[in-house]
Amino acid sequence: MSEYFTALAACIYFGAALGLMCYGVNCYALLFLFWRGRARAAARLSAYPKAASSPADLPVVTTQIAIYNEINVAERVMRAACAMDYPQGRHEIQVLDDSIDETRSVVDRVATDLRSAGHDIQVLRRPHRKGFKAGALSEGLAAARGELVAVFDADFVPPSDFLLRSAPFFRFEERLGLVQARWGHLNRRDSLLTRAQAIGIDGHFMVEQAARSWNRLYMNFNGTAGLWRRSAIDAAGGWQWDTLTEDMDLSYRMQFAGWTTLYLPDLVVPAEIPDTIGAFKSQQFRWAKGSTQTALKLLPTLWRQPVPIFQKLQAFFHMTHYFVHPLMLTLALLALPVLLTLRLELAPLLFALLAAALAISILGPNALYVTSQLAAYGDGWRRVLWMPCLVMVGVGLAVSNTRAVLEALLRVPSGFVRTPKRGERELKRYRLSVSPLALVEILLGLWCAAAFGVYLAAGKYLVGPFLAVYTAGYLFVGLLTLLEGAQPLQATLRRPLHWPIGHFRWRPRGALPERPPRRSLPWLLRWWPPRPRRK
Repeated sequence: MSEYFTALAACIYFGAALGLMCYGVNCYALLFLFWRGRARAAARLSAYPKAASSPADLPVVTTQIAIYNEINVAERVMRAACAMDYPQGRHEIQVLDDSIDETRSVVDRVATDLRSAGHDIQVLRRPHRKGFKAGALSEGLAAARGELVAVFDADFVPPSDFLLRSAPFFRFEERLGLVQARWGHLNRRDSLLTRAQAIGIDGHFMVEQAARSWNRLYMNFNGTAGLWRRSAIDAAGGWQWDTLTEDMDLSYRMQFAGWTTLYLPDLVVPAEIPDTIGAFKSQQFRWAKGSTQTALKLLPTLWRQPVPIFQKLQAFFHMTHYFVHPLMLTLALLALPVLLTLRLELAPLLFALLAAALAISILGPNALYVTSQLAAYGDGWRRVLWMPCLVMVGVGLAVSNTRAVLEALLRVPSGFVRTPKRGERELKRYRLSVSPLALVEILLGLWCAAAFGVYLAAGKYLVGPFLAVYTAGYLFVGLLTLLEGAQPLQATLRRPLHWPIGHFRWRPRGALPERPPRRSLPWLLRWWPPRPRRK
């Protein structure tokens, strides 16, 4: 019986390693598509007229702003939406406010001010939250008069030329259903966590979305900073809320119905990145569970589509991307039992090939993120230095995101949990409950540390470094979660924690150094929370 369980554990372990390698190798495919399609995309975009010949040629646009308890950022996004350049009378703004706190009074006050300034802005409220954001967008669409519909989350700040740069494309492609802009970052420098997230977001937008759009693969709407053709939404069946990622669901259904998408990497809409580990986990949990729900819902339809098999495979990898976290968790849990129970001797050549395959697959995501920084920014090499932070955070999320994937697979229902944002002036502190999974993450980090030591003692240097990364990732995220949970107690005791890493800035020679932070806790524990943003 013990031999049976040993063989089963080994099969699961090597199966997880193979699955992880497939996702890693797919990153190289996306990189190839990115470089191959870049010149072709530039030529395609240059063929479009830069603007409409006259304001009358521009379609009527409805801008929808979904808000739920966003007192810190509601006024900013409303004023930014009204500041967008567009012909008078051809732009209406809907504030879809489901708030149940003081945000309602702020929204009403700002809307009154903007209406008095001549803007067409209205506030729509529902007596319920059925369908959450998707339900609000659906009800707002029924009252909208726009041929095109722009969607923004409350923490985004659309630039003034957003509509003038995106709306004209719909005049020249009759089957164009969606134009997606790239996300920017308002608070990238706030902390180690925000810097890591910025690199991850850039990898998705600068390489993945570009590669899919430029090579006519299925591309998803990212929930905000996009412009829709209303008839495409209707043809796809409208907004639906049987998944937590209604944006991915609708965009795929729209493309199955024969509509196309366009991605504009040079049109950047800045947004606020979650600056607490709890908010970041909540956001990733929603994305992981929602994309898995979308995969379960749409994969049968995908396989029936009359498109090349490569396009179907890319869509499969896209919708099941969060499966990498259960795979990583499996490797972390089974690494030590497999070493202690399985005696596997490989020939030197086979061992070298296996090591090369593992290294190539692991380096694939890193190559994608490095490329995104170099392609998007002039100081990309400086930003790449924060890559280890992204690796640790990505590994540390495996426990929380694995729970999200399993809940989706088991059809466990859950509500839409909003990601709280601070804005430029934090008028109200929105707190999320601390998950007990933080203790699991810390215990898993200690387990990986023990496995790392055993592997080194046994001379297994191939897997050892990966276990070291797992150890750092799980301990990092677990400890940050516990420290964040201690913040209410810290506020009561009036003993602030400090964030030293954010103080390391480049200064000209001879410049006076900044005042160092107070040393109120040991250095290791002063890694959180982020340094307060300067006014």
